[in-house]
Amino acid sequence: MTEYEERTYRVACHGQGLKAFTVRVKETDLWIQAQEDLSQPALESILRHRRGLEAYIEEHSLFLASLTPLPQDPLAPPLVRAMLAAGLATGTGPMAAVAGAVAQFVAQDLLALSPQVVVENGGDIYLALERETVVGLWAGKSPLSGKLGLKLPATAMPCAVCTSSGTVGPSLSLGRADAATILAKDGALADAAASALGNRVHNRGDLAGAVEWVAQWIPGVLGALVVLGDRLAAWGDIELVDLGG
Repeated sequence: MTEYEERTYRVACHGQGLKAFTVRVKETDLWIQAQEDLSQPALESILRHRRGLEAYIEEHSLFLASLTPLPQDPLAPPLVRAMLAAGLATGTGPMAAVAGAVAQFVAQDLLALSPQVVVENGGDIYLALERETVVGLWAGKSPLSGKLGLKLPATAMPCAVCTSSGTVGPSLSLGRADAATILAKDGALADAAASALGNRVHNRGDLAGAVEWVAQWIPGVLGALVVLGDRLAAWGDIELVDLGG
């Protein structure tokens, strides 16, 4: 068992008029905002989706380990099908989409109980808000970390903002980007595309080409942003704001 690491950045993310709470099941650690504390329904949602995912992995061991896409399976649970589709769209293994997929599926369950919901899962966020909001950009030791935010108008939501990093956190990355962030309507796609984007960045010279590759080859991505050190490249519906500091 690994020691739980308090995610202090969540303290600064409270939405106006929304309750914030956390729900944890094994590796799944969600920070949620909703109209009221929906911890129990959130827990039930996590358990339901995890059961389907874990049962599928027991029968299909390659699903857990593959770093390349696997074929779609029409008989798989919805969460698994979303992850398989994201892998096929981005050239990644299906587990590259797990955090973003879980965030979206839990958020969609909670939207039946709350008109506004935010679910964050290890830096991957699914937002369904009725107002403009800003998502902070966290990029490890980059001097840009915590100083820039991604502005999302109400008309952009619901949407997912997912980030991969080759220098922060436990997730597997084949690149060295401090942050590779994707904006999309689909959480699984955003998560897998963030991994694919980050995998393509090994030095500053890769930044522009990496976001151009996403723009050309991954349908459904609305915007892409990648940071390495004090440099960044962006494409699409990305509006950055200065957070100060």
